Amino acid sequence: MELAYARSGDKGDSSNIGVIARRPEFVAVLRKQLTPERVAAYFAHLVRGRVRRYELPGIGAFNFTLEEALGGGGMASMRIDPLGKGFAQMLLDLPVEIDAALLNY
Repeated sequence: MELAYARSGDKGDSSNIGVIARRPEFVAVLRKQLTPERVAAYFAHLVRGRVRRYELPGIGAFNFTLEEALGGGGMASMRIDPLGKGFAQMLLDLPVEIDAALLNY
């Protein structure tokens, strides 16, 4: 997704992903297509809990929290990488449809 920057982190068994639109025109596209339901479906193979989205008005950003996303987190997880630091990069691979006119700048 070349429409946004993203960064993620973790706390316990939860991951959070911050998504920041690269341009103000992209905020509405991201708002419409990055719904909590779609993000939950995209991460269904990893996330067992609730996905919430919080909008950060004024900076064109969203914060997603993904609960029960890290197999117990840290020392409790049996995953090879139990941390949420890579979730942002995974989310940036989610296809997003956009009007080609918005991309011409």
